[in-house]
Formats: sequence, C-alpha cells, structure tokens
Amino acid sequence: MVKNSGLREADQSNLYTSASHGKGWRSLVMNGGGAHYHSEEESKQDGGGDTDGVEDSNEQEVIVIQDTGFTVKIQAPGTEPFDLQVSPQEMVQEIHQVLMDREDTCHRTCFSLQLDGNVLDNFAELKSIEGLQEGSLLKVVEEPYTVREARIHVRHIRDLLKSLDPSDAYNGVDCNSLSFLSVFTDGDLGDSGKRKKKGSDLEQIDCTPPEHILPGSKERPLVPLQPQNKDWKVIMTWLEPPPWQQEDAWSTTYTFNPKPANPSFLSHSLVELLSQISPAFKKNFTVLQKTRVQRHPFERIATPFQVYSWTAPQVDHTMDCVRAEDAYTSRLGYEEHIPGQTRDWNEELQTTRELARKNLPERLLRERAIFKVHSDFAAAATRGSMAVIDGNVMAINPGEETRMQMFIWNNIFFSLGFDVRDHYRELGGDAAAHAAPTNDLNGVRAYGAVDVEGLYTLGTVVVDYRGYRVTAQSIIPGILEREQEQSVIYGSIDFGKTVVSHGKYLELLERTSRPLKVQRHNVLNEKDESVELCSSVECKGIIGNDGRHYILDLLRTFPPDLNFLPVEGEELSPESVRQGFPRQHRHRLACLRQELIEAFVEHRYLLFMKMAALQLMQQKANKESKMATLTENNSPEAAVPALPSTENPDSPLEGKAEDSIPGLAQAKELAESLAAEDGSDPKSREVVLNACKAVGSISNTSFDIRFNPDIFSPGVRFPEDSVDDIQKQKQLLKDAAAFLVSCQIPSLVKDCLDHNALPMDGATLTEALHQRGINVRYLGNVLEFVDKTPAKAQLEHFYRIGISELITRCAKHIFKTYLQGVELSALSAAVSHFLNCFLSSFPDAVAHLPADELVSRRKNRKRRNRVPGGGDNTAWASLTPSELWKNIVSEAQSYYNFTLENADQVVEKYGLQKITLLREISIKAGIQILIKEYNFDSRHKPAFTEEDILNIFPVVKHVNPKASDAFHFFQSGQAKVQQGYLKEGCELINEALNLFNNVYGAMHVEICACLRLLARLNYIMGDHHEALSNQQKAVLMSERVLGVEHPNTIQEYMHLALYCFANGQLSTALKLLYRARYLMLMVCGEDHPEMALLDSNIGLVLHGVMEYDLSLRFLENALAINSKYHGPRSLKVALSHHLVARVYESKAEFRSALQHEKEGYTIYKNQVGEAHEKTKESSEYLKYLTQQAVALQRTMNEIYKNGSNASIMPLKFTAPSMASVLEQLNIINGIIFIPLSQKDLENLKAEVQRRQQLQESGKSMEELTVDGPLELEDKIPMDVNVD
Repeated sequence: MVKNSGLREADQSNLYTSASHGKGWRSLVMNGGGAHYHSEEESKQDGGGDTDGVEDSNEQEVIVIQDTGFTVKIQAPGTEPFDLQVSPQEMVQEIHQVLMDREDTCHRTCFSLQLDGNVLDNFAELKSIEGLQEGSLLKVVEEPYTVREARIHVRHIRDLLKSLDPSDAYNGVDCNSLSFLSVFTDGDLGDSGKRKKKGSDLEQIDCTPPEHILPGSKERPLVPLQPQNKDWKVIMTWLEPPPWQQEDAWSTTYTFNPKPANPSFLSHSLVELLSQISPAFKKNFTVLQKTRVQRHPFERIATPFQVYSWTAPQVDHTMDCVRAEDAYTSRLGYEEHIPGQTRDWNEELQTTRELARKNLPERLLRERAIFKVHSDFAAAATRGSMAVIDGNVMAINPGEETRMQMFIWNNIFFSLGFDVRDHYRELGGDAAAHAAPTNDLNGVRAYGAVDVEGLYTLGTVVVDYRGYRVTAQSIIPGILEREQEQSVIYGSIDFGKTVVSHGKYLELLERTSRPLKVQRHNVLNEKDESVELCSSVECKGIIGNDGRHYILDLLRTFPPDLNFLPVEGEELSPESVRQGFPRQHRHRLACLRQELIEAFVEHRYLLFMKMAALQLMQQKANKESKMATLTENNSPEAAVPALPSTENPDSPLEGKAEDSIPGLAQAKELAESLAAEDGSDPKSREVVLNACKAVGSISNTSFDIRFNPDIFSPGVRFPEDSVDDIQKQKQLLKDAAAFLVSCQIPSLVKDCLDHNALPMDGATLTEALHQRGINVRYLGNVLEFVDKTPAKAQLEHFYRIGISELITRCAKHIFKTYLQGVELSALSAAVSHFLNCFLSSFPDAVAHLPADELVSRRKNRKRRNRVPGGGDNTAWASLTPSELWKNIVSEAQSYYNFTLENADQVVEKYGLQKITLLREISIKAGIQILIKEYNFDSRHKPAFTEEDILNIFPVVKHVNPKASDAFHFFQSGQAKVQQGYLKEGCELINEALNLFNNVYGAMHVEICACLRLLARLNYIMGDHHEALSNQQKAVLMSERVLGVEHPNTIQEYMHLALYCFANGQLSTALKLLYRARYLMLMVCGEDHPEMALLDSNIGLVLHGVMEYDLSLRFLENALAINSKYHGPRSLKVALSHHLVARVYESKAEFRSALQHEKEGYTIYKNQVGEAHEKTKESSEYLKYLTQQAVALQRTMNEIYKNGSNASIMPLKFTAPSMASVLEQLNIINGIIFIPLSQKDLENLKAEVQRRQQLQESGKSMEELTVDGPLELEDKIPMDVNVD
C-alpha cells in the first residue's frame, strides 16, 4: 500500500502523474514531497527524506516513474555529512526547510547551498541544476547577515525555543491547537504499555480508573480535560545579543551595552554563541531539540483553520522580546509575504479559480492553490474583524454613526451586521441584517461548488466576535471609485423595484441553474417591462475593472421557507398547518437549505418513476389483453388515483409505497427506455407528460424540478403571462415546506431510533439536522415530534441534547445583545456576571463595578460613541438570574415555539449537566474560561469571578473548498469496502489519502476520516501495527482540527484503544478508554447509547486483565444502557448478558452467570430461532456453566462432609485468554473478519512481499509493514502476543 507522508505545501514540485496503459491519468504520486518532518529514528536512518511508493489498483500496472528520487550528501559546518533523499521536482528552498527542521542543523537560517563551489538558486527545481545527481555533495555555506536575515534568525530561534510551549495553542494563534494523546500513550505507541513478564507471572498493571469516571459517579471535574504534558516544562534561558553584531556584550534584560565583551565570543549562529557562553543553555537546548523531534509531527504542524480552546490554564506571563518587537515593527495589517505591500486578496482568490483543470495534476494544483488562499484569507479576515471590533481600524466613513461604519484593512472590506439606512426594513430590520451574511455565505458556497468558468464570487468570511457580526469580503477592483447604481448591470439594488438584466450574466447563470435548481423567470421593472433573470432579484452582477463578471448578495440563492413566511391569502398544505405553520419568524429571509432541496427533488424523482412505471405497466397489461379501447378511456391520469399532484405523504416513514409497487427496477428501465426513444411513441410521451405534471416538473418531456427564488419576495412583480407558472411554483414551495415537516423530521427521528444518527453534543446535533436539510429554527418542532413519539424513552438522549442546544442557543441570542453594551475594560466582569446568572445557584449574583470606573465613565461620555452599537455601558450589571432565565424561556417560545416549563428547575427537570451547558455556551459565544473546578451548586458565592474569564474568541464561518478528485477516490474506496473488496478498497483509500495531502496539506477533517478507515482496513486485514500507526494519526488530527473533546475525537480514542489491545498494549488501551469515557461524560453525560459501547470495551479489557469486580461495574452499566436504548429484547442486550455472564464465570459465581446467559439465550431463541449459530453457541455455554456449577457444588459438599482431608477435584478457574477477549471486542465494535480462501491468502502474502521489496528499495518508508510477512490464519487474523 502507498505509505502516505505528505506534510508539506504541495506546489508544482510535488505533483506529477503517471499514465498507465492508455487509461489516461491514473495515479498521482508525491515523491520526496513527503514527510521531511518525522521522528528522530528515521532522521538517523536516512537524513530526513521520504519516498513514496506508487500503487495502482491493478497489480500488473505498477508504474515506475522516470523521475524517481535520488540521494544527495549534505555537508554542514560542524556536523558529519549525511544523506538526504530528494526528488527532481523539489525546489532548492525545500532542502533549506528540511535543514531548518533537523535536530543538528535547525539553528542555521542564513546559509546557501553550494555544488562544486556554485551557489544554487533557491527557486530552481533540482532537475534543472547541472551536475546534480545521485551522490552529489551539497555544502552548507554560512552567509553574511543583513538586518532582515538577522531578524529572521532571531525569530526562528525564538520559535525553536518555544516549540514545546502550548501558549500559542491556548491563545489561538498561528493555527496552533492542543493535543493530549501523547500524555496517555507516553509519547509514541512503540512498545509502551505491553505487559512485562516477571519470572513466570505477568506483571500486574495498574487498572484503577479515576473515581470520577466510574459508572454512577455524579462528579464532573473540569481539570482533567487538559492533563499536564511533562514536555512543556522545558527551561528557557537566554541572553540576547544585538542581531547585527554576533558577539556578546554583557547586557541584561533591560539595559543594553553595545560594546564588545572581553573576552569576545564570535559565532555565526545565535544558538552556538549562547552555547559557548552558557553551559546551562547548551544542555537545555539539546534536551529541547531532542524532545522536539521526538514529538509526532502531527502535534506541531499548523492546522488549515484556527481551532480555539474554550478552557486554558493560568499561565504566568513571560516576556517575549521577539514578539514584542514584532508588535512595533510590523504595521498591523501588512502581511509578510510580499515585502512592503498588502496582499491583493481578490486577485489571488480569482486567479487560483482560473488555473487550468483539464487533468488530474492540473486540478490538484488548482485545488491546492484555492484551498491555501482560502485558509490564508480566512485567517486575515478573522484578524481584521477582531481589529475592527476592538477599535483598531479607522472607518472609511468616520463621520457616520458607529453602527453604519464600514472599514477597509489589508485589502478586505468589513461591514457590521446592522440594518444600515433601513435597507432591510421590510425584511425584519436588524434581525434580517444579522441573518443575511450567513445566507449570503451559503450562496457563495453553493456557486463556488458549482464552479462555472467565468463566473466569480467574492471571498466571504462571517465573524461573530464580542456580540457583533462582521462580514469580511474581498474587494471588486474599481468598485470603490464608482457609484453602485452605475456598476450593477444585472439584478436589483432596491429589492426588485428597479431591475436590469444582461446577456452574458444570463448565459453564465444558466449554467448554474440546473445544479442549483434555480428556474429562469421574468419579473417586471419599474417601467412595467419584463426582465429575464436566472437568480433572485437581489443577486447583483458587477463587471470589475479587471473585466471579470462578479455576482454578489447571494442571500436568496435558495427558495423561501413558507413555514416561516406567512403570506396573506395563501394556504399551506395540511401537513404544515397541522404542525402550527406558517409561523412568524424574526425576519423574512428564512430559506430552505440546499440539502433539503436535493432531498426533495430526489423524493420527487422517485415519485415520477413510480407514476411512469404504474402507467406503463397498465399500458403493457392493456396491450397484452388486446383491449385497446380501454387504454383510450382509461387515460393515465386515472391510472394513478393514489398519487395526486400535491402528494400527501401521510405516513411519516415513506418507504412503504416503494415496496408496494411491483417491479420498481423494471419501471426504472422502462423510464430510461422512454428517454432513449426520444418520445417518438405518442403513448409513452403521454405517460411522461402526465408524470411530469404530477410532480411539478418545469419540462413536459423530462423530469426537471427547479425553484423560482423570487416567489413571495416583497416588491417583486411578475408579468401577466406567467400566472400559471407562478401558481405552480407556489405549490412546489408549499410541497417542499410540507416535505420538511412530514418526511425529513420523522426520518431524522427514525434514524436516531435505529442508531444511524448518534448526536452527542450541540455541534453533532446541528450537523444531523443540516444533513437532512432541517434548519435549526425547527428544533422546537423536532423536540415536540420526539415528545409525541411512542418510543420516547429510547430517544431520551436525543431529547436531552436537543433541550440543551435550545437553551444554549437562546442564551447566546441574549448574550449577543448583552455584550454589545459592554465597554472593553469591563468585558471579563460582564461575561462572568452573565455566566453566573446562567449557571450559578447563587441567588443574587452581583456584578463587580469598580467605583472609579464609574467616575471616569461620566467624564468620558463623549467617548461612548466608539463602541459600535453604543447604548448604556453599565446596563449589563443589572441582569439577575431570574430575569435571564425568564428571557431564555420567552426566547425559546418566540424563536423556537417551544415551551420550557418552570424556568428555575429546567436543569433538574430535563436532567441537564451544568458543565455541559458551560461547554456549549462557551463554544457558541467564543468564551475562554480558566480551567479549574467550578462549584455551580453553592448558594453562598457565585461560581465565576472576573479572573475566570481569560479571553473572547471569534466564531468564524467560511467556505471550505473541497478536494474533489480525492473525495471521489475516497467514496469509491468506501463502496468497494462495503462490497467486500477490501484490497481494492484499501488501495483506493490510500490513493485518496495521497490526493487529500496534496490539496489540504497534512491536517484536515477529511484526511482524518481517511486515516480512520485505513486503520480499520489494516486491522481487518490483520496488519495490527499499521492499524495502530494510522489510527494514532487519526486521533492526533481529530484533536488538532476538531478539538480535544469533540465527539469524533472520542470515537477515535475508542478505535485506537482496540488496536492497542490487539497489539498487546493493555495499559495504554485502558488509559485511552478511560480518557474517552471522561470526555463523553463531560460532553453528554452517562445516559447515552454510545456509552454502552464504551463501557463494554472497558469491561472487556478489565476482564482480560482479571479485574473482575471493576469489569462488572462497567459491563452491568452497559447492559442497563443497552436495555434502555435498544429495548430489552435486542441482540445487543443478549450480547451484553453474555459478556456479564463470562465475568461471573471467571469469578466462579455460576448462579449469576447462568441467570445472565439464560436471559441472552432467550433473546437469541426468540429473535433468530433455535437453529441460528448464536442460539446454539449460547446453549452450549449454558451447558458448560451448568457442569461447572455442579462440579463446584460437589466439591463444596465434599469439603463439608469430610472436612479438610477431602480429596478435592481440581476446578478449572481460567483467566480469559487474550484471544477470546479480543474476539469479543471485535464483535462489539462491529468488526467482522471475512474468512479468506487459500487463493486470497496467497495474493495477500504476495502483496505484502511486494510492499517489502518496495520498502527495501525506498529504505525510508516509515514502518510500512510489520516485521516479516503477515501471519494470517484462515478465519480470524490475530497476532496477539500476550507476553
């Protein structure tokens, strides 16, 4: 398999392809573009390079690329020459980067590389350098410093000294984020955690979990969320000489003496200089570098987008001279990429879109460039938005009231989410102005994904910070010099009163109309002339000075949601009316989500197929019975009385209609054959026509559903001749709104009942809603639906998460306006006061307002205008807990139409955890709090003080550009795996991993999913070591890009624990499971179906290490949760009973064991029948237990009867074998081993040997396989060494 290691910018140097047997671009390879960051051991072997093998899905098609990598020798001053694997595509600059990261050369920054005395050009590709070949010697030559080089040097040394310091991750700076995996695995997952043999006994390992994670514990501490990492306590000692004069004058921190010292020390590198002066520095620096290179590269690579932590420890503030100097020397808003100027974001964003995309390497290059610019733009826009709100940027219209001000910083345009100049007056004022930016962003995302050549959107980022919403956009060239009225050549600037159109725009937008389901339509302008549009009226077309066609204001890309848009004289469909719709919303911009449109159209397509099928079958039957006359009378309309044009899916779970229609598959064939006939046969044409009419297709000859986004827009008028069409469109919108409440909400609830959807917290719940096209404003309806479901008890976890999400969102709405009135100096006091009112049990929370501040406020009345929004600056202090909860209850009623009963007991009534609410509100509102234990229940003092609020972070929404080719590989890999073609699947997924790395760099959510699946495949195919290595990467990446306690991270920890156990690392497996359980308790509490799986895992591992009593606590808890959520008769419960019985058997408590196994047996017998192997296994085990029980009883009787001299039969008390424990672990984690035939085994072994040959030729493919060929048994591939 291709070992992946792409951890660097994929520029042209990394991309080239290989054509294989005329199939065109088959496989993309990064050779040497791989991990130049990696563990120390590898650096020793090969000096840091990596080669990637190439693998094609067909074994005969392994291509050897003519440009294979080669090895050069590097000679740096003061070190032994070493070998470095390079690729011809690399630039010289990349070798510089490698040297600046290697332990022995990392302290050099100002040097050139020379070949035979000639200096190499940094930007030259290696293949273009004459005389550079296998074995060439490159010399590292120290160059004289310029002031710029000296600054770069000092900064690089600072970064090296700070490389283990987590403060950048806590502060959310430079795309650093936290990771704690290494705390639990004691560094790398080598042999740590294996049980050692002492004589003949296995050494006991300490398995006692911390008290607070035991089942039933009510304690939810916060401190363990961030365990202390011992690497962080590395000493920093440094003396700073002036950068231009590399000799030391004995200066202190505060006084600088420029005279050379005596004796003078001279050195080209600051590190060498300090090492000469200070033996302590030398020793500590060496330790630091050793530790740095031992860390997994994934712990220190930057993430593509900033991840913020909602908790942080109290860190003593230390002075950082380099950063302090940065603050003064770099002017805020100037990037360092291009000397002396800002980046032209718009030009970069649009140019990357224009790159060629004909073949795979071009597409990868283009997607990489688009992704890189987007992540840079998102970072710059976030910094700018914060600077705007913090008052660090001058407005371009400083004379206006603060809410109306606009800003330009770093070539980005910033505006605040307020209704300026009554623009949104008819649509809901400020509420509409707050919703518009996110709608617009969704539009930008949709048009960006369709990716039509020649149509351009603006870079858009929406930032919520300190209660304000800021929209950051790239600037269309020339727009600032012109009046908007002159520039807009398509669309409307006044919501449809005046409208213009343009041929080129119609042509470009026509190409997006099918994928986005937008109907081309006419509207009337102010002169009552008909104007043709292919988007909503607000969508404006502007041709920039660069000649590009831009569209902006895409807030109505998707059609309106009629459930939240009452229109006089319009009646919604009965399904909506039954649910209490239409309801008045805060604004009139409520749109349906793109996912809903897709689902609705798919649903209609099925309906279309069924109708056509019914009619065709009717016709066929009629033909066969030669009753031609009947066909005439029985017009196809009458043939489908069951499906009128506005379909009424009463049954919430719409699967049944499908089964009841015979031969749906034939129907599809028939329908396809219709399309093939070009409708020449009048009968089949009529069939299609009727089906089209019935489902609301805009075409009469084929299925094509599109929406007119201007329907029900205030101010938009349509021409007389389109009345019928408009009527149809209105009906379609009503149907779509009904589809959401009658199909999508029930299907979400059904998925939760079937455990296909398992949300654990607010974020995963929102994701589950969005995937099905349900907006969060429907949350109240979803909860109501759950409440009325007969199986409500099995949805308790879902209901609880929903309530907690509803409450924290209401609190966030209130918090937003609350914060707008707070001055910067009172921020932490105000936030802690709000949290006290929200979560503390202290009845009269009083805000701290220092008196002198009040005095100074009266003097500074004039300054008040500087806070956007203005308002009374101390009003926040008067908030009380009862008032806040009253507001939350009324917000829940007015926004979500949900009634929260008795406000003061909400937390108790719904079984919520205050720590969970704290986490949710902190993440949503961007609050960072001090990590310590908070006492929410004290009635004597408030839980939070001013000192507990450490920071306010921005909450950022932006477009996530996709790696399309990689994603297709990944999906086809998944499909292959599901069909059981593991090897092919594995190859495709490896290929996807390579492509993902090329586009995203090393860190990304999608790469995480890829690694998880690869690890699972490695495991199933018996390669436990490789599984461990891939899963370790998946855990680290999940922690870094999603967050340390994100539900996905919890899942990754569980998978890693399983692979650790299979590798014999028992104590590590337990530590990881305990960590997962702690995180889960914190995120959603104990009462969750996923907890049953986790507890079964913990119980099994504890059983394996003979901690029977502990094991029982976890397994019995799992049994209780499984019974609750899967129903007492489910197979999961049967398995739980069996696991409990096994532990009782080990304890020789046979009566309890028998009782549990009987329960399990009964379930199996009733569910799968007596003949099923599971039932037989259970029956065998029951017999065995009975024999053991009888034997034990005999022995006991013997002892009673004959006293101590009784002849006792030796009883078999066996500890469970690791293999049997692992087998059970595999079963509960859903891993089934496919029995392999002899042929498959031989193929697999050949494959492994081939990989090893590849490995030997590359020498540096980091631990590509386990040592030696895989031992595969015929059924369960296990290679567990207990010793």
